[in-house]
Amino acid sequence: MTNTIERDKFVSLTYTITDENNEILERIDMPVNYIHGRDSQVIEKIEHALEGCEQGDEISVELTPEEGFGQHQPELTFTDDIDNVPAEFRHVGAEVEFQNDKGESRMFRVSRIDDGKLTVDGNHPFAGKVITYNIRVNVVRDATPDEIANGATQMPSLH
Repeated sequence: MTNTIERDKFVSLTYTITDENNEILERIDMPVNYIHGRDSQVIEKIEHALEGCEQGDEISVELTPEEGFGQHQPELTFTDDIDNVPAEFRHVGAEVEFQNDKGESRMFRVSRIDDGKLTVDGNHPFAGKVITYNIRVNVVRDATPDEIANGATQMPSLH
């Protein structure tokens, strides 16, 4: 019974995501919990980097676009006259979900408003960027049988 991260350990962590200029893109202060080595949403490279860490450890993991949020896809960016857009979506950061002919949904964010034109982008905001997860391991313990069967009480949001 060690407190080293390995398969079937409950892990609780917090993190920041920084870009290539060390600017903070996202800060997660509410602990993210997962069961190591199980079907979690933790990015594979990060889970491998956490293997062997202990409570209190801090690590940094750099991800290329391919390892993280993918390349920016220009075909997921659309611009239209602002007058064609409902008023509640006429601000940068507004989110709207669109569905294609196949019934597949994707979230788009208003990324720009210029000269009476509004641009929405279906790419993840970190797409095309090299990013670094700066992770602090807060808790490592044996997972309960229920946690192993059903996952941690709070599923991770590491992507």
